[in-house]
Amino acid sequence: MIYIIFAAVPLLAGLLYASRQESIIGELLTKPLLSVLFIVTAVIQPHTDTPYYPLVLTGLILCLIGDVCLIFILSRKVFTAGLGAFLAGHIMYVAAFVTLGVTGPLVWTAGLICLGLSACVFLWLRPHLGDMRIPVTAYIVIITAMVICAAAFMNNPGLDPKARALVFGGALLFYVSDIFVARQRFVTKAFVNRSAGLPLYYAGQFMIAFSTGLV
Repeated sequence: MIYIIFAAVPLLAGLLYASRQESIIGELLTKPLLSVLFIVTAVIQPHTDTPYYPLVLTGLILCLIGDVCLIFILSRKVFTAGLGAFLAGHIMYVAAFVTLGVTGPLVWTAGLICLGLSACVFLWLRPHLGDMRIPVTAYIVIITAMVICAAAFMNNPGLDPKARALVFGGALLFYVSDIFVARQRFVTKAFVNRSAGLPLYYAGQFMIAFSTGLV
């Protein structure tokens, strides 16, 4: 798997450079390829006969579609399409994590913290959302559910500890990265949103993709 990382690092560097230069062509040349790599990561690993792998793979493919759409983040229609693709991807992740999740104190604690943080994020974004309030609210609800379900996955003692850590850590990184996406789209346009958000996002996606070989 190390060669995938070696391929991903220069692509991420190129994507960050293109974002810095606000080059749509540069992003088109790097971002889709980088996203294809996390799909390849999931595909080439050994898999057991459970629903987990096909659900995660479907989620990764939907996120690839969302990634391409977000290249055109200033277009309301394309951004909304990307939001829908990511929302559908999160639903696939929720379904995957639920199949192997176990409730317990960790889940309730993570749920309370995540719900509180999501409420704060919504209140922060609300003045800037306009007629995007409903789709963004739906997205916040789904990604919050995804993190809580990842905590339930983490709470299953019968799973490989590495898989549990990869899923929970990946979900958290994905969640935080989306805060930067929201800040870029609705609050303040700044390169820091991408320089922080993109590495977090791709780290999270690769972690979830790598987990498919351990479940």
